Amino acid sequence: MGNDRDSEVGAEGRKLRVVFVGHIARVSGGEVALSRLVPALMEHIELSVVLGEDGPIVERLRQFGVPVEVLPLAPRLRDIRKDSVRASGFDLRALAALPAYILRLRGRIRELDADIVHTNTLKAALYGGAAARLAGVPAVWHIRDRIADDYLPHGAVRLVRLAARILPSAVIANSQSTLDALPNLKRSRVLYNPIVVPDSVDQPADRPAVAGTELVIGIVGRLAPWKGQHVFLESFAEAFGGTAVRGRIIGSALFGEDDYAQALRDQAQRLAIAEQVEFRGFREDVWAELAELDVLVHCSITPEPFGQVVLEAMAGRVPVVAARAGGPAELITDGVDGLLTAPGDVGELAAALRGLAGDPKLRSALARAGKERSLEFTPERTAAQLLGVYRRIARRR
Repeated sequence: MGNDRDSEVGAEGRKLRVVFVGHIARVSGGEVALSRLVPALMEHIELSVVLGEDGPIVERLRQFGVPVEVLPLAPRLRDIRKDSVRASGFDLRALAALPAYILRLRGRIRELDADIVHTNTLKAALYGGAAARLAGVPAVWHIRDRIADDYLPHGAVRLVRLAARILPSAVIANSQSTLDALPNLKRSRVLYNPIVVPDSVDQPADRPAVAGTELVIGIVGRLAPWKGQHVFLESFAEAFGGTAVRGRIIGSALFGEDDYAQALRDQAQRLAIAEQVEFRGFREDVWAELAELDVLVHCSITPEPFGQVVLEAMAGRVPVVAARAGGPAELITDGVDGLLTAPGDVGELAAALRGLAGDPKLRSALARAGKERSLEFTPERTAAQLLGVYRRIARRR
């Protein structure tokens, strides 16, 4: 990689033209992963990005010189929550807007003369895959959600699994756990999200360690019941209630989950830790937040498809305690570069946190090993793997 001879060749000897399709432009896991990946692809393929809304990711991509356009998707379609995709709760008015949007996207794919369409989100996989098929262009589905009954309604699981065998030419998943939830695929592979550590992040050889006092323990991510912030609060109260240890909840509700956000605040009051736990809200600069943490907790109660913030914390030399399921269990070797606890187990998480609070040498060892592990997830390595997928698809055309 790194010169014109390494470029992927499409029709008439030119570089492959790949159109990335996503439904939102917010600072969320899949969109951040996209913004880290495409700069590493730009010297090898011609690419453009089509998003269903304007937002921070548009400007972030344009700063890298990525051609981005917004093809507005109706809000009621764009913001459908996964738990509403069932016969009793689905918004039929949202569904009515879908065919026209698919036709508009099909036209844009043809105008861009795409060789491949790469869908970046689950919603985009469905409508983008249909638009690509109508345009006569092969699609790559990038799946970042576990297609399983503990994550999606049963009807949605059946729909996506069926569509995955019909619409895409290849499926890539952000973890083995995610891929395992899509059985019987002909062409698929795991492609872990890349990590990029900004030059501005100052990373000392070891983080300051003060055994058991004035530690800051935080959880970072969208506020949603399945993300387990309520488990974090219960465990924090059991481990550190009434002590000098501080807690932080970093993130906000994104998809109509404001009631849960308020319930967390009420829970902190009920547990008598409201003075110890700070609700930071949404923060775009996750690295600045991680730099102030002594331990990161990741405690989703259903298996996390990947766990991007886990990898970010490891890259920032922050020791991690994560749920033993899904992507984090693939990223972390328990006791070597992080700690794993049973999903939803308040007592086990509290015990792990108490152990880390009282053992600064363990925190330092986990932080160093976590940093080494994070070096395996570079954009260049991920891009090389993805180019291999594109190459195989292009050869079959």
